[in-house]
Amino acid sequence: MEKTAAIIVTHNRKDKLRKCIEAVQGQEGTAAPGIIVVDNDSSDGTSGLFTGAGAEYDAGGFYYYNTGLNTGGAGGFCFGLRKAAELGFEYVWLMDDDTVPSSTALSELLGFEEKQGSDYGFLSSKAVWRDGSLCLMNVQRETLTHNVSDFSRAYVDIKMASFVSLLIPMRIVREVGLPYREFFIWTDDWEYTRRISRKYPCYLVTDSVVVHDMKSNIKADIASDSSERTDRYRYLYRNDVVLYRREGIRGVVYETLRLSAHLARVVLSGNSLHEKKRRAGIIIKGTADGLSFYPMPDRLNSNK
Repeated sequence: MEKTAAIIVTHNRKDKLRKCIEAVQGQEGTAAPGIIVVDNDSSDGTSGLFTGAGAEYDAGGFYYYNTGLNTGGAGGFCFGLRKAAELGFEYVWLMDDDTVPSSTALSELLGFEEKQGSDYGFLSSKAVWRDGSLCLMNVQRETLTHNVSDFSRAYVDIKMASFVSLLIPMRIVREVGLPYREFFIWTDDWEYTRRISRKYPCYLVTDSVVVHDMKSNIKADIASDSSERTDRYRYLYRNDVVLYRREGIRGVVYETLRLSAHLARVVLSGNSLHEKKRRAGIIIKGTADGLSFYPMPDRLNSNK
């Protein structure tokens, strides 16, 4: 059986999922990984890729699960990690459905142990956008407050990373538990990787490269995002409270300064006064919700 499982969480992006799967299948320099697809109850015919008479992916090595409801990225990865453990995989390679790994992305990650040893918590790939520039949404954190700025080194010690190509040994998952499924979206990856990096050294492997096939190369920004997307930011501000309060006074100070900067950007934006008030309210309400939000991680020996 394959030692590594690629866990892909998807929702209503069948064409992007196909592209992701093709890139995962095309990995060179290592044994082909198993592919676990966690479908957050898509309505675009995604299930037909794996089930039914016309299934495109019905060969061995595929594990397709429909969650039956949209559990968000957090719930999807929590679900996928549990399934990977049940199936006996030793490593998990996490990615969104719009991730397109280069042909050596996985072999570069798996090759880390041969060169540097097995004393690590997770390994993260360098994510670029469609034009080859650095993907702004997926720049890893070298410290609690500073992004990685030097990508010339082969390995960079990091504290937080996204789920856009993240390799974790299953022994680590068994120790720290699963991502907070209650997060739904946003901060689930940063919280989870920080949970790991508090115990183990973790690294960016710069020769492992993936394309994050997003529509535009921008960071999440409530001040400039479209009106129809801003309601979801309540998850971001709620979940960030959980992440940063765990860091003690330094985290509280950083979160306070960060929230002040976000509110200032909203006030100074070109939106209408009504829209400014609405967006500022989302920041304040999400943060307030986080103050009484204490999720507990599921464990692999739990039947939740």
